[in-house]
Amino acid sequence: MTDLFPAPSPVPPMAEALRPRSLDEFVGQQHLLGPGKPLRLAFDSGKPHSMILWGPPGVGKTTVARLMAGAFDAQFIALSAVFSGVKDIKDAVRRAEEALATSGKRTILFVDEVHRFNKAQQDAFLPFVERGLLTFVGATTENPSFEVIGALLSRASVYVLKSLSETELGTLFDRAVREALQGLAFDANARERVIGLADGDARRLLNLLELIQTAAASAGVKKIDGELVQNALARNLRRFDKGGEAFYDQISALHKSVRGSNPDASLYWLVRMLDGGAEALYLGRRMVRMAVEDVGLADPRALRVALDACETYERLGSPEGELALAEAAIYLACAAKSNAVYDAYNRARGFVAEDESRPVPAHLRNAPTKLMKDLGFGRDYRYAHDEADAYAAGENYFPEDMPEVKWYEPTDRGLEAKIAERLAYLRSLDRKAKKT
Repeated sequence: MTDLFPAPSPVPPMAEALRPRSLDEFVGQQHLLGPGKPLRLAFDSGKPHSMILWGPPGVGKTTVARLMAGAFDAQFIALSAVFSGVKDIKDAVRRAEEALATSGKRTILFVDEVHRFNKAQQDAFLPFVERGLLTFVGATTENPSFEVIGALLSRASVYVLKSLSETELGTLFDRAVREALQGLAFDANARERVIGLADGDARRLLNLLELIQTAAASAGVKKIDGELVQNALARNLRRFDKGGEAFYDQISALHKSVRGSNPDASLYWLVRMLDGGAEALYLGRRMVRMAVEDVGLADPRALRVALDACETYERLGSPEGELALAEAAIYLACAAKSNAVYDAYNRARGFVAEDESRPVPAHLRNAPTKLMKDLGFGRDYRYAHDEADAYAAGENYFPEDMPEVKWYEPTDRGLEAKIAERLAYLRSLDRKAKKT
């Protein structure tokens, strides 16, 4: 009997409704999908190949796999390593064989979080990938070198996907407002806050917008400002701040407390954010940045401490792993500070962006062939280890005619004080060599 009152179809989440239907709609990953780039060439070739997509959450791994299936007119089967086992793999193989036999269609098997499959489960794919029955696409947030078996890695190309930039998130934000949030207007402050909270994750951005849409409808407002964003997310998510400041204000307070060498304030803001529900590994990643931006070579151990804290949290989880994050925050706050590397990098990046493409001097070029040697590549290169102090005094390592630069200026704090002494000594050797 036909149901006279069928249940309404569920409304898909915004992240699903706005999933790109073509490469032209895809936001981000232009280093892979831009013209002439590896994945774009793979799509254009018409010949699918097995691959591992490695990157953080919400950067388009699943979407790439779905677009592949559409581009190659292939059957798409998706498995999650969290919920699937060998039985599910066998069922996928059966469906692939049926599709090939009945319609001649190939099958793309997408395995999300493939790193969660054990060795035996990963081994189960091999014969079918080898035969070409399955085009295997694995997605992982973990380094595949450690989490995917060598036999499977050797049969798949590994592509590294990156978190979306603020510009890319802005493009996605504008598209979502245009296509899914008609009637709502966001001011610049609201837009900036949502993009900042998304932290490079497209799915998170769209989920936040969905929460704001619900809050706006409840409040009967059409114009969204920064205050409404803050209040909407405070009501619908665990609050990052019990006192009313926005999430990004607290991460700023943590960063400035570390930079200001105050371990107690650093610990306070870290615990406030953990208590409010901030993602622990996000805080860990921010401390990695603090280690390179604000501590730098004054104490190179700080970077390792921050990275170890992230790894420890990944292994222990909450609450035990949070102690490692606290240790990192206190260490970073107490460490000697230097932003000399940060400044040097920015100066070098600014110079290169404006400068011409200068050729590599002949004496610095590699000369693996006789022709290259005959052309003078590598001639007159001085091997530093054969010289006094293992230093080729007076040697030039820059392109010819490039103006003299001095970007890295070490401070007199921590290890950089010794680095400064060493560099001063080497520069004195250069001056002597140029006089002779």
